Amino acid sequence: MAIAVITGAASGIGAGLARVAVVRGLSVVLADRDAAGLAAVAAELGSAAHAMPTDVSDAASVERLAEFAFAQGDEVTLLFNNAGVLSTGLSWEIPAEVWQTALNVNIAGIVHGLRAFVPRLNAAGHPARIINTASVGGFLPSPFMAPYSATKFAVVALTEALAGELAATGSRISVSLLAPGPVKTGIFREPPMAAAQPFHAAMVAMLDSYGLSPDALAEIAFEGIDRGDYWIIPQPETLDADLQKRTAGILAREAPQFYAAGE
Repeated sequence: MAIAVITGAASGIGAGLARVAVVRGLSVVLADRDAAGLAAVAAELGSAAHAMPTDVSDAASVERLAEFAFAQGDEVTLLFNNAGVLSTGLSWEIPAEVWQTALNVNIAGIVHGLRAFVPRLNAAGHPARIINTASVGGFLPSPFMAPYSATKFAVVALTEALAGELAATGSRISVSLLAPGPVKTGIFREPPMAAAQPFHAAMVAMLDSYGLSPDALAEIAFEGIDRGDYWIIPQPETLDADLQKRTAGILAREAPQFYAAGE
């Protein structure tokens, strides 16, 4: 039974990916720093699920995750670098430690995943795929959530660089960039700073009204994996028109349009 490794698996998109993976006949290794939530998801999924509490911001912790996954005896064929955090506020008022957490989880968490898993996957020699979770926010920056926008832009760049490096070195690892729009998760669970309260409330309402369920999002993601897609954009209606406008504005040297704030 092939193995899918999923970070950020204690809730939200990660838990949805895990449920769909098991339905598709995969074994899953679930990673998250929320040990209790992780155990609950693993219990729900039964014997096909293996929980490994992991802090993706800690390289040694991710290395232990890789050791655990490859010790299961089956081929690791999918790695979902999915863990992420979001905070809202004014960029100059958000505390330094909150900025650092975003950098450590959203960017370094993926870097640690690549460093721990790519050498092992290359040594195994079988086809595999790495799926990095970005966001439509990795293409369309938003005020009041600068750490998230900045780090998700970085995920887009990192993932493209990774794909080029794997191709240049003849690796059998493929890459996908997963960029969800609104999904009904707890991503906005952190209380907003005062200046961001109206924005935060609008984002929560938008998720409630228009968000996909994590399982529906996961189904679309796996369909993209089946096709071998690099770009997995489950909700193109939340990206394409605004990205075209943003790109045209950049080429015309126009001032930025703040899509999340006013449209």
